[in-house]
Amino acid sequence: MNQPINIRKAIKSFRYAGIGIYSLFRYENNAKIHLLAAVVAFIAGIYFNISNIEWCIIIIQIALVWAAEAFNTAIEKIADMISPTYHPTIKIIKDVAAAGVLTLAISAIFVAGFIFLPKIWDIFQTIY
Repeated sequence: MNQPINIRKAIKSFRYAGIGIYSLFRYENNAKIHLLAAVVAFIAGIYFNISNIEWCIIIIQIALVWAAEAFNTAIEKIADMISPTYHPTIKIIKDVAAAGVLTLAISAIFVAGFIFLPKIWDIFQTIY
């Protein structure tokens, strides 16, 4: 029935997840690009002193893109293990998984534009 939480097992799970995060950003080129974009967004957020709601939206977008990249990487690794040579169905699987990441990345760019472009515009208005 109701089992108590196994703290040791939970700690191990978090450790394995941490290793996964490290591997994602250490070895995956696109994850490094997403990490760089996140750093730029954080710096811009600090510079423009964005609101708490804007921070929440930016953080959610970053987390969604990173999660999608992690899922995409996992799908690609499994697909490569199942079929090390070219297979048309595996190609479609990998392309569709990558499309999910691209969709979220485009969404994040739009969100960043909605948040930061008016602030950038205000700076140009005060300068000129």
